[in-house]
Amino acid sequence: MPVFHIRTGLFALTVLFSLTTCTQEQNSQPAAVTVSSYNTSLSVQEIMALVLEPAADILWDSGGWILDSTGYRELYPTTDEGWDYLQAQAAIVVESGNSLALPGRAEDNDAWMIFSEGLSQAGVNAMESAAARDEEAFFQAGAQLYSVCTACHQAYNPDINNRFGNEEAD
Repeated sequence: MPVFHIRTGLFALTVLFSLTTCTQEQNSQPAAVTVSSYNTSLSVQEIMALVLEPAADILWDSGGWILDSTGYRELYPTTDEGWDYLQAQAAIVVESGNSLALPGRAEDNDAWMIFSEGLSQAGVNAMESAAARDEEAFFQAGAQLYSVCTACHQAYNPDINNRFGNEEAD
């Protein structure tokens, strides 16, 4: 994904966050939450590797089309059970976004929270499109998920994105 799109996405998310923040009442105070209220013993890296990445990979591997030596084929499920499975994987993505926003895991209260919410929203969109058996909407939800993941990695761990492009730069 070109850097221009990542920067544009970050700008759009920042503007959206700013607008949301500006509309909140001055007197509203969120409920006090302590780190001890949650079991955050899994690190962010463990959540990514053990929970989020497997679910996201299943979503990405189950939507779209490929053309290879065997010909053209669709990746979408062909059974209700297959779509139900994707809906469950999308729910894991939703809850991963929530989990990454917990005190003790969130890197900051700025972009990290926007990306966590974006991750959850992409999961909700994937859940809804899987429930509706809407292939195009499911594909778009996968693209949204990819965009959020890539933008977050660029902001917080650019080595993840750069490791794929280093071979061309050498």
